[in-house]
Amino acid sequence: MENSAKEYWKRNLRLLVILLSIWFIVSYGFGILLVDQLDMIRIGGFKLGFWFAQQGSQYVFVILIFVYVYKMNKLDKEFGYHEG
Repeated sequence: MENSAKEYWKRNLRLLVILLSIWFIVSYGFGILLVDQLDMIRIGGFKLGFWFAQQGSQYVFVILIFVYVYKMNKLDKEFGYHEG
Protein backbone atom coordinates (compact mmCIF):
# COMPACT_ATOMS: atom_id res chain seq x y z
CA MET A 1 0.00 0.00 0.00
CA GLU A 2 2.85 2.38 0.79
CA ASN A 3 4.38 1.94 -2.68
CA SER A 4 0.98 2.58 -4.20
CA ALA A 5 0.62 5.86 -2.25
CA LYS A 6 4.12 6.94 -3.25
CA GLU A 7 3.40 6.22 -6.92
CA TYR A 8 0.10 8.13 -6.65
CA TRP A 9 1.82 11.25 -5.26
CA LYS A 10 4.69 10.93 -7.70
CA ARG A 11 2.26 10.97 -10.62
CA ASN A 12 0.19 13.74 -9.01
CA LEU A 13 3.26 15.96 -8.62
CA ARG A 14 4.42 15.17 -12.16
CA LEU A 15 1.02 16.29 -13.47
CA LEU A 16 1.21 19.49 -11.41
CA VAL A 17 4.69 20.30 -12.70
CA ILE A 18 3.61 19.76 -16.32
CA LEU A 19 0.47 21.88 -15.99
CA LEU A 20 2.21 24.68 -14.09
CA SER A 21 5.01 24.68 -16.67
CA ILE A 22 2.46 25.10 -19.45
CA TRP A 23 0.84 27.96 -17.54
CA PHE A 24 4.23 29.60 -16.94
CA ILE A 25 5.21 29.34 -20.59
CA VAL A 26 1.90 30.78 -21.76
CA SER A 27 1.63 33.59 -19.21
CA TYR A 28 5.26 34.62 -18.78
CA GLY A 29 6.81 33.36 -21.99
CA PHE A 30 4.10 34.37 -24.46
CA GLY A 31 2.80 37.37 -22.51
CA ILE A 32 6.16 38.97 -21.66
CA LEU A 33 9.24 37.39 -23.23
CA LEU A 34 7.93 36.61 -26.72
CA VAL A 35 5.45 39.46 -26.96
CA ASP A 36 7.33 41.29 -29.73
CA GLN A 37 7.48 38.21 -31.95
CA LEU A 38 3.84 37.32 -31.27
CA ASP A 39 2.68 40.89 -31.95
CA MET A 40 3.45 40.30 -35.62
CA ILE A 41 0.40 38.00 -35.71
CA ARG A 42 -3.11 39.41 -35.30
CA ILE A 43 -6.26 37.69 -33.99
CA GLY A 44 -9.56 39.52 -34.27
CA GLY A 45 -7.73 42.79 -34.87
CA PHE A 46 -5.57 42.44 -31.75
CA LYS A 47 -1.89 41.60 -31.63
CA LEU A 48 -1.32 38.02 -30.47
CA GLY A 49 1.20 39.05 -27.78
CA PHE A 50 -1.30 41.52 -26.34
CA TRP A 51 -4.03 38.87 -26.47
CA PHE A 52 -1.89 36.35 -24.53
CA ALA A 53 -0.92 38.95 -21.95
CA GLN A 54 -4.50 40.17 -21.41
CA GLN A 55 -6.75 37.17 -21.99
CA GLY A 56 -4.98 34.14 -23.39
CA SER A 57 -3.14 33.18 -20.23
CA GLN A 58 -6.40 33.36 -18.26
CA TYR A 59 -8.18 31.09 -20.74
CA VAL A 60 -5.31 28.63 -20.66
CA PHE A 61 -5.35 28.66 -16.84
CA VAL A 62 -9.07 27.80 -16.76
CA ILE A 63 -8.54 25.02 -19.33
CA LEU A 64 -5.66 23.66 -17.24
CA ILE A 65 -7.96 23.51 -14.19
CA PHE A 66 -10.40 21.32 -16.11
CA VAL A 67 -7.55 19.15 -17.42
CA TYR A 68 -6.26 18.74 -13.85
CA VAL A 69 -9.70 17.73 -12.55
CA TYR A 70 -10.15 15.22 -15.38
CA LYS A 71 -6.68 13.70 -14.97
CA MET A 72 -6.90 13.55 -11.17
CA ASN A 73 -10.30 11.84 -11.28
CA LYS A 74 -8.78 9.28 -13.63
CA LEU A 75 -5.74 8.87 -11.35
CA ASP A 76 -7.94 8.57 -8.26
CA LYS A 77 -9.95 5.77 -9.89
CA GLU A 78 -6.77 4.01 -10.97
CA PHE A 79 -5.42 3.97 -7.41
CA GLY A 80 -8.77 3.41 -5.67
CA TYR A 81 -9.08 6.85 -4.08
CA HIS A 82 -12.25 7.93 -5.91
CA GLU A 83 -15.48 8.79 -4.12
CA GLY A 84 -18.60 6.67 -4.25
